[in-house]
Amino acid sequence: MTNALEVLAVTSQITVQDLGRPGFTALGLSIGGAADRRALWEAAALLDHTTPQACLEMPLTGGRFRATCPTRIALTGAPMRASLAGRALLWNASHTLAPGEVLEIGPAEAGIYGYISFAGGIATPLQLGARATLASAGLGTVVNAGMCLPLGPDPAPDTPAQRLPLEPRFQGGILRVMPGPQTELFDAATRTRAFATPFRAGAGSRQGVALTHEGAPFASQTAGLLSDFITPGDVQTTGSGQPTILLADCQSIGGYPRLGTVIPADLPIAAQARPGTALRLAPVTLAEAEALSPEEPALLAQLRKALQPLIRDPHDIADLLSYQLISGVVRGDEEDL
Repeated sequence: MTNALEVLAVTSQITVQDLGRPGFTALGLSIGGAADRRALWEAAALLDHTTPQACLEMPLTGGRFRATCPTRIALTGAPMRASLAGRALLWNASHTLAPGEVLEIGPAEAGIYGYISFAGGIATPLQLGARATLASAGLGTVVNAGMCLPLGPDPAPDTPAQRLPLEPRFQGGILRVMPGPQTELFDAATRTRAFATPFRAGAGSRQGVALTHEGAPFASQTAGLLSDFITPGDVQTTGSGQPTILLADCQSIGGYPRLGTVIPADLPIAAQARPGTALRLAPVTLAEAEALSPEEPALLAQLRKALQPLIRDPHDIADLLSYQLISGVVRGDEEDL
């Protein structure tokens, strides 16, 4: 295999992910895709893609990898300790991975899901139009040590490295919630209390994250409620009144009442929330939700404007003296020619 990524070791449940499979909800298939979609658009900006390519999603920690071909990579999502051939790498930035160099990804310093994207993308087989891993449906690729993952060629390997400011979405915060078809099934007092309650992230997975709180459960007037289509971002309350925010791998249909839906711009905050992370819900109107969550191509344009050149620290350049750093310098006592 000419262009490949050799997986030397894995220390978490790493999967291949992209933007998922929209359009199959009516057939009972979850959209799936990356838990933190913004991270994939950040990688697209860093690698000059028009749309995100398939990448590796790493929960909490990564592993060790080696490429058989030169390729640019982008490290995005939850910031993790990263090194290449023993030198530390900046997160939320692009780097060049030379053949034979070992890329090592260690524990996350904040958040849950980190991502490695490649300039040519991961070229695993397309299944129903995507490469995303949806374990419940047997789709995609769960990454194990010893695998060789096919990579597409880097279309512009000489492109200078770039960086993006690290967005503060890995420490919890406010999740703005737009109303849904069942919001009014919660009485006014319950809605007010839900938006005034300090929550903490409970147990979570790619399917959803529970919101734990002190006080009474959040009841609703939903006797005889029929099952309905559900989507990532929906805030379901179980029969016991426990709110849960649905994430990428959520089921396609459910019968629990929904308080509302977390807007797409804020959903990565929920996905990246470790247990115990403080979260608050804040109501917004549908019009406000549309204004606060730009279409993803518009997000890409915003990210491109924020790109900055990645300046290497001279201390990290082992062959610094081989570069011509100053030209035209003379001692001053040479004879004129």
